[in-house]
Amino acid sequence: MTTDPAVRLSPDLDRRAISAVYARHGRVHIPALFPADVAARIYQAMVSETPWSRVVSGETRHFDFGPGGWAAVPDDKRIELAHAVHQKGRAGFAYFYDSFPVADLHEAGQHLDSYLMRVYEFLNSESFLEFARAVTGAATIAFADAQATCYRPGDFLTAHDDGIEGKRRRAAYILNFTPAWRADWGGLLQFLDRDGHVAEAYTPAFNALNLVRVPQPHAVSYVNPLAAAARYSITGWLRER
Repeated sequence: MTTDPAVRLSPDLDRRAISAVYARHGRVHIPALFPADVAARIYQAMVSETPWSRVVSGETRHFDFGPGGWAAVPDDKRIELAHAVHQKGRAGFAYFYDSFPVADLHEAGQHLDSYLMRVYEFLNSESFLEFARAVTGAATIAFADAQATCYRPGDFLTAHDDGIEGKRRRAAYILNFTPAWRADWGGLLQFLDRDGHVAEAYTPAFNALNLVRVPQPHAVSYVNPLAAAARYSITGWLRER
């Protein structure tokens, strides 16, 4: 019987150097966050053990098709909805991707045997929260929410800044779990300057954590047909009570 590895941070993280980059830029890319056995187990869970739901939005309308629900929609209706979302996304907020709402399911007592639930519990442990407070300088961070996401060719997330009144988000986080992703496949985490230019972009490198101060304009670029794999990540916000 195989025992799952305990979720834990890599012992080699240089917190002082990481926090210096975050303080200077309001964002930081942190490679090799977890030991190799933990990262490999998370990837396995995302690829072969997770019942994905397709989530779609154009402006303020959100659709969640549930596991297998998107495949059951007739082809003409899927094309029609995709066209409508593309129309909205040209001038507003829109997205297409697969989701597994880890925090919501954990709270509901569902899928508790999933290894992704162990990751979520770790993100809310004092070990990780203390690391997050040290890196961001936000001593009031009290908990993390989470969803797992899977972006396939044709998926995207248009520009937004995560600043929603009452949510008390201090930082966004993105944990990436796709081996050997290429930048020319798309799916980049892009940061936008005041003129709308891409000031910087992070490739979704395997076992890397991106921390982003909120609010800050960013987007996930279109995953194009060149992509030979899906873009897997665990994302959410570090929040105050």
